[in-house]
Amino acid sequence: MGDGLAFFDIIFFALVAGFLILRLRSVLGRRTGSENRERWTPRVPAANQPPGPVTAPERPLPDNVTALPNREGVASASSPLEQALTQIRVADPSFEPKRFAEGARAAFEMIVTAFAQGDTAALRPLLADDVYENFAAAIKGRLDAKQTLETTLIAVKSAEIVEARMEGRTAFVTVKFVSEQVNVTRNAAGEVVDGDPNRVTVVTDVWTFARNTRASDPNWALVQTSESH
Repeated sequence: MGDGLAFFDIIFFALVAGFLILRLRSVLGRRTGSENRERWTPRVPAANQPPGPVTAPERPLPDNVTALPNREGVASASSPLEQALTQIRVADPSFEPKRFAEGARAAFEMIVTAFAQGDTAALRPLLADDVYENFAAAIKGRLDAKQTLETTLIAVKSAEIVEARMEGRTAFVTVKFVSEQVNVTRNAAGEVVDGDPNRVTVVTDVWTFARNTRASDPNWALVQTSESH
């Protein structure tokens, strides 16, 4: 009798266990091999993507970088700026305004830093010939005067495309940068001759980049600079 009850107990618990397993499968689901793994897998940028003004690793567009001058970051399709950007896209299908704005921001940081450090080798591939000559002359002037420029780029608050145009095969895109900087010029003795090391200044620069859309080189060059105080 006891053996019979033990046998029925085993059958009962096996049935309960089977029921619980079925319930868990219905609630948690089963792997079928067709799950969407993309959301759990880090994304790798596509190979051979043409860069913006400088060749740099892809990175998410920062919140403080805008491609076009309005709240949504996309200009009206009928605006002169959007029409000009469309002309550039026709000439160069790889052109994408938001990615360009990010590349321009990276180029701005590199150029400002290289100019302060007097690094003409780093500046050369980023600048058009006449702009490079002006920058190199300013760097030489500092060296001749035995002065050094210390620039601390605190933040680039915005990088906004404000103008664009096509001239023949060449595309021109103008970007307005608003940044926070500390600029100090010192003489050979280390004394401050210009600027204030304790003062953060908001600087607005308007830079124009250009590229021959038929050229194999995907990089853009800085062709014009101006500063608005």
